[in-house]
Amino acid sequence: MIHKTVEKKQREIGIVQFGEGNFLRGFVEFMLDISNESGLTDMSVAVVKPIAFGSLETFRAQDCVYTVLLRGKQDGKTVEESRVVTCIDHVVDSCNEYADYIALAKLPGLKAVVSNTTEAGIVYDETDLLESTPPKSFPGKLTQFLLERWQAFDGAADKGLVILPVELIEKNGERLHECVMKLASLWKLPDTFVKWLNDSCVFCNTLVDRIITGYPADDVQALCEKWGYEDKLIVAGEPFAFWVIESSKPDVVSALLPLDRAGLPVVFTDNIVPYRERKVRILNGAHTGTVLGAFLAGIDTVGECMADESVRTYLERMMKEEIGPTVPLPKDEVDEFSAAVIERFSNPFIRHLILSIALNSVSKWKSRLLPSLLDSKAATGKLPRLLVFSFAALLAFYTSSKWDGDGLVGNRSAGTYPILDDKDVLEFFAENSGLATEEYVRRTCAHTVFWGQDLNAVEGFSDMVVGYLRDIRENGARTAIENALK
Repeated sequence: MIHKTVEKKQREIGIVQFGEGNFLRGFVEFMLDISNESGLTDMSVAVVKPIAFGSLETFRAQDCVYTVLLRGKQDGKTVEESRVVTCIDHVVDSCNEYADYIALAKLPGLKAVVSNTTEAGIVYDETDLLESTPPKSFPGKLTQFLLERWQAFDGAADKGLVILPVELIEKNGERLHECVMKLASLWKLPDTFVKWLNDSCVFCNTLVDRIITGYPADDVQALCEKWGYEDKLIVAGEPFAFWVIESSKPDVVSALLPLDRAGLPVVFTDNIVPYRERKVRILNGAHTGTVLGAFLAGIDTVGECMADESVRTYLERMMKEEIGPTVPLPKDEVDEFSAAVIERFSNPFIRHLILSIALNSVSKWKSRLLPSLLDSKAATGKLPRLLVFSFAALLAFYTSSKWDGDGLVGNRSAGTYPILDDKDVLEFFAENSGLATEEYVRRTCAHTVFWGQDLNAVEGFSDMVVGYLRDIRENGARTAIENALK
């Protein structure tokens, strides 16, 4: 087994982590392990399983030692690297080992809490009870944990913690702080505790970016033979990583976790917005702006998009000429990030299905592409043609009146496909997508609930969409993409 091949150094526990999943192990622990090796930090992690479901036996059997495998494109080359991570001290089941779990709050060297309890994990549950062992929700567990720490150290200011949620929701730290404050009020906790929470603890908003694919089941036998050990906890992912940590005290947080000084891609800031805009507009926007038209042209994965000359040209031109200039960061940072996105989309080790990206595309187009389209038009006085085309491709993709369960059934030359979105969205398209092209476009553009405004009021927009949608319907998506590039 892997743990018998390495010497695991015992370090003081500095981080308690809620969540034992692949992402945290391939991202947070991976970075901390490198930082420990560099001598900038000297701490370990206690991992808490926050829910009853699941088992920790594999962790214990391997003494919490595992391999992170990173494969993908970097600087134009295909790379593959692995690291044996040893920074997890032990794992605890909060539901079945409550005494061991809550004792972690009393550790004098504890500095931070990290969490990834899924987007649904940061919710206020008014049925949570302080006396539960433990409370049901993650905010309930955290509030109880922090209260235990406050009591153990008599409210000492230097025993406050940095809270780093990495759940994929906007303003995750603020949301978690709000839940904790509500629970403190619900449980009638002392004002002095609330003051300690606000003065001595730092709730950070974070933005994380790395694709983690998890356990590489298809390759595990060959990998273990190559490495010379068995590992049932391998975490596979891409080389790219980026972590933005926003707080009112960025210097305090960076001094506590100087990951950036170890050469790791971590930014400490008091304003996360430009970095979120960069990710949402460039990476997520490029996905949403490209894949629907590409799918209708017969392409099924992001990798196939990058191998197709016309689709790749479309994506790169949209990213460079129409989206990139709207991002509120220096041009060199935007260009560097865009180049990294292209390499990530070209990763031969990741098969990213377009239909998984296509889920809920209406709300995605509004949040990921509409701001870039409006900002580009405001800056240049012209409509960005490829972003407009992406809207026409959306309307073409959502064309259907046939229901199957909770979704619609679309048609392309290669066969049928599911169209999945909120019920009111699907009902609109079922009723309107069969109309004549111009009427369909006008009605969709006028749906202010979808877009937050009447897009018919954007000069020239609906007329251009009509032209692109006619081209898709009459000549097929591939020809329409090629025509849009002319």
